[in-house]
Amino acid sequence: MRRFLMISFWIMTAIFALILTAQPVGHVSRINLSIIVIVVLGVISFFKLDGIWRHIFLALASVIVIQYAYWRTTSTLPPIDDLYSFAPGFILYLAEMFCVVMLGISLFVLADPITRAPAPRLSDEDYPTVDVFVPTYNEDREILALTLSAAKAMIYPKNKLNIYLLDDGGTDAKRNSQNPDVASAAVNRAAILKDLCAELGVTYRTRAENTHAKAGNLNSGLWGTNGEVVVVFDADHAPESHFLQETVGYFAEDERLFLVQTPHFFSNPDPIERNLGTFGRMPSENEMFYGKIQKGLDRWNASFFCGSAAVLRRAALEEVGGFSGITITEDCETALELHARGWNSLYVDKPMIAGLQPETFSSFIGQRSRWCQGMVQILLLKNPLFKRGLSLPQKLCYLSSSMFWFFPLVRSVFLVAPLLFILLNMKIFVASTEDFVAYTIMYLIVGEMVRSYLFGSVRWPWISELYEYVQSVYLLRAIISVIMQPRRPTFNVTAKGEAMAQDRMSDLALPFFVIFGVLAATLGVAAYRYNTSPEISGLLLIVGAWNLMNFIIAGCALGVVTERRQQASGVELPVRSNVELSFADFTVSGTMVQASPHGGHFVPAKPMPLSLRKGDYGRLSPTAPSADRIVNSMPIVLGAHNAADPSVVEITFDAEIFHYPVIAELMFHDMSAVRAIRAKRQTSRSFILATIGFIRWSLICPFAALGVALSGRPADLPVPSRKSTANVDVALATLSASATKGGVQ
Repeated sequence: MRRFLMISFWIMTAIFALILTAQPVGHVSRINLSIIVIVVLGVISFFKLDGIWRHIFLALASVIVIQYAYWRTTSTLPPIDDLYSFAPGFILYLAEMFCVVMLGISLFVLADPITRAPAPRLSDEDYPTVDVFVPTYNEDREILALTLSAAKAMIYPKNKLNIYLLDDGGTDAKRNSQNPDVASAAVNRAAILKDLCAELGVTYRTRAENTHAKAGNLNSGLWGTNGEVVVVFDADHAPESHFLQETVGYFAEDERLFLVQTPHFFSNPDPIERNLGTFGRMPSENEMFYGKIQKGLDRWNASFFCGSAAVLRRAALEEVGGFSGITITEDCETALELHARGWNSLYVDKPMIAGLQPETFSSFIGQRSRWCQGMVQILLLKNPLFKRGLSLPQKLCYLSSSMFWFFPLVRSVFLVAPLLFILLNMKIFVASTEDFVAYTIMYLIVGEMVRSYLFGSVRWPWISELYEYVQSVYLLRAIISVIMQPRRPTFNVTAKGEAMAQDRMSDLALPFFVIFGVLAATLGVAAYRYNTSPEISGLLLIVGAWNLMNFIIAGCALGVVTERRQQASGVELPVRSNVELSFADFTVSGTMVQASPHGGHFVPAKPMPLSLRKGDYGRLSPTAPSADRIVNSMPIVLGAHNAADPSVVEITFDAEIFHYPVIAELMFHDMSAVRAIRAKRQTSRSFILATIGFIRWSLICPFAALGVALSGRPADLPVPSRKSTANVDVALATLSASATKGGVQ
């Protein structure tokens, strides 16, 4: 009934808006109506009103959007007999209408997001058997050791939990390859990972051939095991110890539940965050999807499998023949098939894994190209709109998720359109200045207010435009290739853990310099024509401002492709783990407040003995030893006081593989500090401050990029810190104020 009422409400809103829009009133009346709507939207947004007010907000905003779409359709297209202007003008119109349609679908999807209650806790006898799959292809042993150790340490009846490493880098085909280098590498990898699994007490599995990429690897594990529930973690996605307790219980409430999906949290910055120095301050890019969109999808039973950090029912997977592998986004495709068969999904907005993002811009583009091509494949090969078994809301949700990835086409049109008018004098948009103010300006203002209301805490202004622009330059070709040959794309593993010894330009930087130069030259032409063609000066001012906006984004993008030096240090998290440090004559109790597989930050409960010095060897032990761990302590080397906070002592782990269960205990027993970091970053930023900051980037980044390109020495960019003290600060905030300074020098 709730869904029926919501759908009816939105249909009535659209009809009312169309009737209102079609009324023959003048510019002043249109502007007054828009101002009234903007004031009401501002009040709702300022007081953070929700519930029914959310629907009122979105309904009023829809009136302005439909008003703009109606005017744009009926009054702004060039005459069809002027094909020189009509053809590009119509393409621009289609791009804008695509945005309007996508906005409309998004408002429907996000109209009533759902927050799930905690999973019910079951008795040990009632919990189902669980098979944990960790698929791997070429990841380092240390990354796998951390993930496997954390998975094995999850709190769950041990007789019902099995951990499997699914190795696709050591398959029979690779080990018996006619290429001796490939065969040798595969044999060595298989031997190393078998030893790793034996040391950690988990099961190693491989298969005959690398068919159907990740989906095939998962299916190989599926058909060789028999747990009632399957959990999938990517090779670099280590889980919190409470992961299964927070997810598996839902399956007891709904026998048709096939999926419980949780968010992905990343401990390292993506290339945009690192190169612009925003990591730790700005909400991560994926927060909009995991913090808002998935919750909206969940309302319509359309939250989908995201490839990792998910729990799935084996019976459902077996019903559709396992994980789907027709497209290269096996996760979303599998969910689509199961939703179409009447199975249900559920989303829990609680990060309980930590992983790694691609470090370089080229790896980032490679990852996004795979996502883009896979979602376009789903649209072409399994169009949700015509998929039998899906409800109408589910069709719209999947349509929104797949059609979103056409943004490179739209972004390219918006980039080229002002050039056509300024350089080639194409009249692609027929409108007076009064029309532009009454319709376009009001539409843009309301659009920004909608974005702020829905996503303000997880996406700063202008950041979406930057992310879309830097991807569009390369994803445009990826889209065209999959449209031409929908079955051709292949699954490519995303490279992670890459290090750079010095600042350098990305291998993909050249097109961004070319586009920046073209936009700069076009600004000069626009200024010249503004002074020499007074009859079109008003329109030139508007189109020139449009080109200026593109130029500003392009300037910021040069900072994105200026790769900043970094050391690959793996997963690094804020933690709160009580430990003891044991030395020859002393035992010091305290708390680890930051940890990675290589070391961490320690806060002693009492002043450390003055006789301890940097370089002293000792052992670290969690204060709660466990019989399930292979060992309960590991060797460490004492470091100096942390430069940012002398009460914090740095220590280095001198760990072997069999010590990784202790590291996993430190890092993943309780991820509440990680969730505090996430919550702290989810803060809104005013449009004015965001615009000032964005313009600053656009002024600094081109000089920084030029400096690196010519001499390797960047200009004054914000310096990103790989080991941000923000994580330590949040963890320290949870400690007692009585923590004192130590005596290590």
